[in-house]
Formats: sequence, C-alpha cells, structure tokens
Amino acid sequence: MTILTVKTNPYSDQKPGTSGLRKRVKAYSQPNYVENFIQSIFDSLDGIEGQTLVIGGDGRFYNDVAIQKAIRIAAANGFGRVLVGRGGILSTPAASHIIRHYGAFGGLVLSASHNPGGPDGDFGIKYNIGNGGPAPEKITDAVFERSKVIESYRTLDTPDIDLDTIGTQQVGGMAVEIIDPVADYAALMQTLFDFDAIRGMFASGFRMTFDAMHAVTGPYAHAILEGMLGAPKGTVINGVPSPTFNHGHPDPNLVYCKEMHDLLMTPDGPDFGAASDGDGDRNLIIGKNRFVTPSDSLALLAANAHLAPGYRGGIAGIARSMPTSAAADRVAEKLGIEMHETPTGWKFFGNLLDAGRVTICGEESAGTGSNHVREKDGLWAVLLWLNILAVRKQGVDAIVREHWRLYGRNYYTRHDYEEVDAAIANNLVDDLRGQLAALPGRVFEDDLQIAYADDFTYLDPVDGSTSARQGIRIGFTDGSRIVLRLSGTGTVGATLRVYLERYEAPDGRHDLDTQLALEPLIGIIESLAGIRARTGRSEPSVIT
Repeated sequence: MTILTVKTNPYSDQKPGTSGLRKRVKAYSQPNYVENFIQSIFDSLDGIEGQTLVIGGDGRFYNDVAIQKAIRIAAANGFGRVLVGRGGILSTPAASHIIRHYGAFGGLVLSASHNPGGPDGDFGIKYNIGNGGPAPEKITDAVFERSKVIESYRTLDTPDIDLDTIGTQQVGGMAVEIIDPVADYAALMQTLFDFDAIRGMFASGFRMTFDAMHAVTGPYAHAILEGMLGAPKGTVINGVPSPTFNHGHPDPNLVYCKEMHDLLMTPDGPDFGAASDGDGDRNLIIGKNRFVTPSDSLALLAANAHLAPGYRGGIAGIARSMPTSAAADRVAEKLGIEMHETPTGWKFFGNLLDAGRVTICGEESAGTGSNHVREKDGLWAVLLWLNILAVRKQGVDAIVREHWRLYGRNYYTRHDYEEVDAAIANNLVDDLRGQLAALPGRVFEDDLQIAYADDFTYLDPVDGSTSARQGIRIGFTDGSRIVLRLSGTGTVGATLRVYLERYEAPDGRHDLDTQLALEPLIGIIESLAGIRARTGRSEPSVIT
C-alpha cells in the first residue's frame, strides 16, 4: 500500500508539559495538529522499524478520532504491530503494564487525565517509552524542537478499523491487535495482593463505594472489585466511561467527590470510599470519618506495604515529588531505606524504579504507585488499602491515628489558582524568585524563621541529568514548608499552586483543623508573593 507524504505547516505550541501535550479539543481539531505531533514523536525516536506500539486512552471525546489517525501514521512510519485496547480504552497504568508485559517499543497514551472532556473540554497525547513510563525530558524536548520545523507527515489512505472487536486486523503491512483492556492488568493485581483476604473482608459485611467518575476505571473496578473480589453489585458507581465524563469533572478530590465524602462522614455511610480520575492514575481515599490526604496515603502505604504479598520482602526505597509532604520521609528514615525527592512528574521516578532504588512513589496530586508499572496507579492504591484493612482488621481512621502517634503528623494543604493570566502568574513567580537570596533568617509571626529558600534543582542520581527551576521552596527551622510552582497540566492560562506544610511531633496535637493549623503560613506566602492582589482572586479555585 502506498505511503502518503502530506505537506504540513508547523505549530508553535506543541511543547509537552508534565504529562504530554494537553490542549483543548478545538486545538487538536485544527488541520494536521494531531498528525504533526505524532509524526514529531516518531521522528524523535530511533529504531522503530518493525517494533510494537501500544495505543489507548481514557475514552474521552476525540479519543477514537485520534487513535485512527495514530494507527495510520504508525503503519506509514514502519511499526510492525500495534496493540489497542478494545474501544480505544486503556487506563494509563494498564497501558504502562501492556508496554512492559508485551515488550513493546513504547506507547501513545491519549488522555488529559483529570481535566474535563467533551467537545469544549481537553484532550492530550503522551508518549511512554519501553519501560512503560512517560518519556524523559531529552525525548520531549526533541519532540518539541521537531514540531517547530516539521514540513510533512506520513500516513496511509485506509478506512477506519473496528476498535470494538477483539482480534487482529491489517493496516498496510502492520498488524493491529485489539486486546481486552482489563485482563492483563487484573492478572497483575492478583500477583500483588491477597485477594482471598480482601474477598473474605467483603464477605464479612465490609462496605465500600468506588466512584469511577464516568471515566476509564469503571470497567477495571467492575471486573476486579465486584467480579474477582465479590464486592456487592453497586459498589462501583458511575462505572460506564463517557466521552464527556457525564459532563462532570473527573478529578478525585473533595470538590468533585463531595457527595461521597459527606456520605463517609455519616453513621450510616460505608466503611471505605475511593475514587479514580479520567485516565485511572489518581486516587482518592476516604475512610469512615477520615479523609486521607494523598501525602499521608503515600506514607501509610509505604509503612504497611509488607502486608501485601507482592511486597512482603520489604521495599527498597520511597520517592516523592518535591511538593509532596515529608510524611513519607519519616517512614523511610524509620525503615532505614532510601528516600528521594524529585520534581513533579512521574517520568522522574522511572530511573529510580528501573535501578531498583525505590519501590513506592507518590505525588501530592493524588498519584501513588509502585514498581509494578512505571505510572501512578489509582486502582492499585485502592487495592493496597483494601489489603491493609483486611490484614490489620482496623478502620481507616484508627490506622491513620496510630500512624501519627508513631511518626507525627504533617498538616498539609494545596491551594490552586486556576486559569490565571499567564503573564501575571509568570511575573509573580519571577518576582518571588528574586527575593529568595534575602529570605533565610527572616522571622515571621509565631516565631516562624526561614531556614532556606531556593528554586529546586534535581540531580538524577542514576543518569546524572539535571532539572532546574522545578518550584520555589521556602523552608522554616521547625520543619514547616511553603512551595510555589506553576503546574504543567492546565490548558488555559496558568495554574498557580501553593503547597503548605507544618509538622506536629508524635506527642503533639493531631486533631487541629488543617486550614487553621496552616493559617500562619498562608499569611506569610501572601505577604511575600501578593497572590490575591496580583491575580484578583479572593480565594483559591480549589483547596485540597
């Protein structure tokens, strides 16, 4: 079949962010926008001839259109085989596992994660390398440079393939295999967790609710929780993926999962509540009368991982993103294992995982995972929590309180200012960066004295690469911290994120309201950065 070389003009805005290229659907709908970006990815890779490529996404609007384009371009560029989840569906962690399990060269993950979907919503494309993890910066930088000068892309003039029927089809000389999106992932989970213990817990009357948020984890949760583990039908709610996420916001936080949170705070509510996001890599954990912050969840999972069969030999180390609270650091210290602080973005964990230096990783933005894949994994976190509950035979609240009595509590919150004018946000950050050298030694109310102030630079201990300007850190002598950075996951304007953390010792007070406990730090960052005055926002868009 004849390969078509189509002339095109470059776009200047195809720089991948923290998790690939995320834009409005309207941007992706521009002539050749998808084709340019995918061809730029393939042009930046060596040795793709005859290789296997994985393609799948979260089922959001435009997912099916982009997959058909990607298949034709892959065939025209010499890939020998493509594996696609039935219906175009693959959760991000499942895609990572499929890449690793079948020895694929890499994969295209089509998702904008927790961002809204639909014709007026967001879309995204991310390239994952052969270890199953997001492409490192040397590849994403090369893709961006290529996208700025691209003059043509290669494709085939072929009809759309059937994405809904498992089996093999041909596109040009390339085999396209439609696979079950759930089966391989579910089999992997069985090797990690004590399904018998969890099944017994459900049989004894344990109740939970899992909100799939009309997103990709619905089929996975139905199959594993209700099918393999015997949770009652109806445990999984909003379990059918929708291109618009039922016109909702697939972000598992206390704003968009407020109804579930409120239910868990009532006497008649279930014992456990959980949720996952658009592409299945984030999680929300709530016990009866206890919301577990993502930072605390990371620390608790690391401290209790040995209770699950897949981790009974212990964990090699823990890694967390820089803005994530230091709660996990205290666990690593007690266990005598490595602890690594990285920039935000799961790609920075890949080298540590591949080198065997860490086993469990996490980010404050509700992402946790382990060395079973090279992505964060929402359902994995839920299953590990269930395994812990089944073995310890305690409720979430009791486990959390016991953890604080042993390690102390890190009061922690994140304030997001979304869709801020990009120029204002960048100037705000630049101005604060200019103050850093003069900040150490300054004393504020409540005797809060700044111990250090810097713009975080990460030196990868495995490959020696350096990543600079990864977020402003202001640390205090009592262990408190303020972090301020611009997020790379928004699609309109800029998202300004402020992270606030205060440590309370094991014998201290662990029952304070989080926002009240952090009030002095909130005042300090406002006095230093002037966020409200400069953005015109009286309060954050979201507080988590």
